[in-house]
Amino acid sequence: MAKKYFLYLVRWQLSTPILSLVLWWLSGMNVLLATIIANLIGGLIFFWVDRYIFRTISDEPLWEIKEDAECVDCGHIGSGYRIVEWFSYNRKEDKNPQYRCEKCRIKKMVEVREKMTEKPQK
Repeated sequence: MAKKYFLYLVRWQLSTPILSLVLWWLSGMNVLLATIIANLIGGLIFFWVDRYIFRTISDEPLWEIKEDAECVDCGHIGSGYRIVEWFSYNRKEDKNPQYRCEKCRIKKMVEVREKMTEKPQK
């Protein structure tokens, strides 16, 4: 959290010279209108920076749970689980989600973790 806070403070300081340049460039117009335009430009730029700073990266996967689901691995009917998002693994838009029972979900989690931590072959 301290790292995010530090990055945010740096970002905040970077916005000052950028927005002051915009205000200087617009100095011939109404102060209120120039301020509104400068803030809109700042929002267009710094939304992406803030999004990067405050993105959530978790060591734990984001699970979707569905009742009365059939396990894709063993066929068990019951609570079904699927990993939706975990580091670079992203199945938010999956058209055919695959649910797994409690036992099979652990196996899948290990499989996904191994794929994410594999080193590329040379």
